[in-house]
Amino acid sequence: MSDRQDLAGRHIVLGLTGGIACYKAAELTRELVKAGATVQVVMTEAAEHFIGAVTLQALSNRPVFTSQWDAREANNMAHINLTRDADAVLIAPASADFIAKLVHGRADELLSLACLARPITSCPLLLAPAMNREMWAHPATQRNVAQAIADGGHMLGPAAGDQACGETGAGRMLEAAELCDELIAFFQPKLLAGRRVLVTAGPTYEAIDPVRGITNLSSGKMGFAIARAAAEAGARVTLVAGPVSLRTPRGVTRIDVRSAVQMHDAVLPLAASSDIFVATAAVADWRPSSASAQKIKKLAGSSAPSFELTENPDILAAVAGLAKPPFCVGFAAESSDVARHAREKLKLKNVPLIVGNRGPATFGLDDNALLLVDAQGERELPGGGRRADKLALARQLVAEIARRIKS
Repeated sequence: MSDRQDLAGRHIVLGLTGGIACYKAAELTRELVKAGATVQVVMTEAAEHFIGAVTLQALSNRPVFTSQWDAREANNMAHINLTRDADAVLIAPASADFIAKLVHGRADELLSLACLARPITSCPLLLAPAMNREMWAHPATQRNVAQAIADGGHMLGPAAGDQACGETGAGRMLEAAELCDELIAFFQPKLLAGRRVLVTAGPTYEAIDPVRGITNLSSGKMGFAIARAAAEAGARVTLVAGPVSLRTPRGVTRIDVRSAVQMHDAVLPLAASSDIFVATAAVADWRPSSASAQKIKKLAGSSAPSFELTENPDILAAVAGLAKPPFCVGFAAESSDVARHAREKLKLKNVPLIVGNRGPATFGLDDNALLLVDAQGERELPGGGRRADKLALARQLVAEIARRIKS
C-alpha cells in the first residue's frame, strides 16, 4: 500500500469467522486503516479461538464486537446499529459454515445477524472465502457460493496454494494487501464496464550479445497503474509488459515480452478485438541488425566494437493503422519540449490522444505529471505544474478516456 487515502471516508465492518486465516485479519485491518477507512471489527466465537479481540481493537482503534448481547449499545441492538453507517461488510475469513449460514438466512450470533439486518441497497456484502481445498470444492459449498452471489454477495477469491493443513489447492484467503486492493477497486466507478483494454508498459531490451543490450530506464509503473485503473473501472485488461519486476494488478491478464519485436507480435493480434489501446511502454526505436551469439570480448589493444542498427516496428502506428482500430492513446516520454514533441507524435501516429511527460523526471518514481495533447489543445494532469501519485493520475486518465469514447 502507498500513502494514498483510497478509502478515506469509508466505514467498513470487518467480520471474522473461524479459521486459521484469521491471522491475516490483523494485517488487513492495518491496511484498511492505512488506506483511510474506519474499521469496525466483529468476531464470531470461533474466530476468537484463532486471534484475540485485543489485537484487532489495537489495530482498528475501536472496540471489537463479539456478542449479540453486548450491552454497550444504548438500545441493545448492535446487530442493527453496526451496519447503518457502513459502506460495506467484508467477511474475511469467510468460512464454509458461515457462507452456508448466510445462504439459509440463519442468524444465531452477532455477525450473521448484522449481515441479515444490513441495508442491502446501501451496504454491500463482500466475502473472502478461506477453507480446505476439499471443503471449497465440495458441491454443497459451490452451491452455497453460487447462491450467495445470486443474493447480491461479492466473492473475493479464494486463491490457490499451500494450506495450513499441509495440502495444496484452492481455498486460501487472499493476502491482506490483495483484499485491500479488491475493496478499493470495488468502490471505483465502473466507467469502462464491458470494454476491452490493451496496455503496454515498461522498457524493451534489444540484445547486442548474450549479456549486453540496448534498453532504457522505464520502470513500467505508469503502465501498470493504467492497467490497474482500467481493471478497477470494470474493463477486461490485457497488459503486455517489458522486462520489469512489478506485481501484476488484480484482474489483469499479463503477457511478458522482452524485445520490441516480441511486444509488436503480442500486441497486434489482440488490438483488433480491443476497444482501447494505451501504448505506455518505452519501446526502443532501434535494435542491432544482428546479435552476437557469444559475448563480445574486450581485447587488449583492440578498438571498441561497432554494430549496425535497424529500426524496430512502430507498434502504436501499426495499431492505429488497422482497418478498425481501437481508441489509441500514445505516450511521449521526452527530455525537453514535451508539448512540441507530443504534438508531432500526435500527427505522425495519427491517434486521437498523446500523453506527454518528462521521462528522466519520472522513470522509476511513484509520481508523475502528464500533459494531454489532442487536436483541440493541451491540458495538464493534475494541473498547476504539480505532480501526483501515478495511480491517481492513471484513474484520471481512464476517466478521460471513458469520457472521450462515449462522446
